[in-house]
Amino acid sequence: MRLLILQHVLCEPPAAYLPYLENCGEPTTVLLGRDPLPPLEEFSAIVAMGGPMSVNDVDTYPWLSAEVDYIAAAVAAAVPYWGVCLGAQLLAAALGSKVYEGPRPEVGVAPVSLTDEGMNDPVLASLPETFDVLQWHSDTFDLPTSATLLAGSTHYANQAFRHGSAYGLQFHLETPAGLALKWLELAAYRNSLHDVLGPNGTETLIRSLQLSEDLMLNYAGTVMQRWLDRFVARGAPGHDDGL
Repeated sequence: MRLLILQHVLCEPPAAYLPYLENCGEPTTVLLGRDPLPPLEEFSAIVAMGGPMSVNDVDTYPWLSAEVDYIAAAVAAAVPYWGVCLGAQLLAAALGSKVYEGPRPEVGVAPVSLTDEGMNDPVLASLPETFDVLQWHSDTFDLPTSATLLAGSTHYANQAFRHGSAYGLQFHLETPAGLALKWLELAAYRNSLHDVLGPNGTETLIRSLQLSEDLMLNYAGTVMQRWLDRFVARGAPGHDDGL
């Protein structure tokens, strides 16, 4: 079983999700902007990670348009999809929704809460009703009309959604503090962190993430395993028992 990882920058790998992907099949990583998108029919599932770019930055990153079309084709073919941060925004765009800049960047460890549908979802129901996550984004999206909202937060209502076997999570569960430090090598992440958390933002973020990361990484493993078991390992892409 081959699993495709869509990665947008080197410092944002699947992290805590990766061991579960490797246990399920053979992951192949494509770095957008460097590697071509492979034939979709070669893969049983797709995991798309985050990145500092916006879905709308097609003038700077022309490969974004092709990636959105690729994800749309995957969803239409019922290929299971797991999108994180930018990966969630790409899924929203692929389903025809608008992606746009939010009222302010959301950076740091903060709670999100499951909706009633989220508490009954075959994957996210494994999480507490309210749980801490790592947020690091400026854009948001309209909920696709075909999707079910699974989680939201005080500042951003659309934090997780599902369309068949395709999931979009605006937030990060998979990122340990050491990896988050590497994100600060990117100017866009550095600037948004300082805008939200101030001049001591790095210390604030890393300290709060260190306090929360064990629980977050455990959640990451739980939801990834449930997604793989329910939608990928069965060998029937898109099969969801009517949910």
